[in-house]
Amino acid sequence: MNYSIVISVLLAGLAMSACDRPTAVIPATVVTVPVTTPVPGPAGPAGAVGPAGSTGVTGATGSMGSTGDTGATGERGKTGGGDTVIVVPPATPPR
Repeated sequence: MNYSIVISVLLAGLAMSACDRPTAVIPATVVTVPVTTPVPGPAGPAGAVGPAGSTGVTGATGSMGSTGDTGATGERGKTGGGDTVIVVPPATPPR
């Protein structure tokens, strides 16, 4: 009986040591390092003027438009009153 108490104590200790105990995690201290941002300097001088560009290609001729509508029919002319007028052109002088 003396051995049974000793064996049970040893088995209990072994069982307790087999459990996963969470370890205390201490977060690392964060050290912020100041970042120096470069400051842009003044603008430099303007560059040289480039060469002139080439002339573009002439475009294609457009297509012909459609034919227009026919005009309206005119009114009928008046009938003559019986008098006929003949207009004679003036004679040209000889040269």
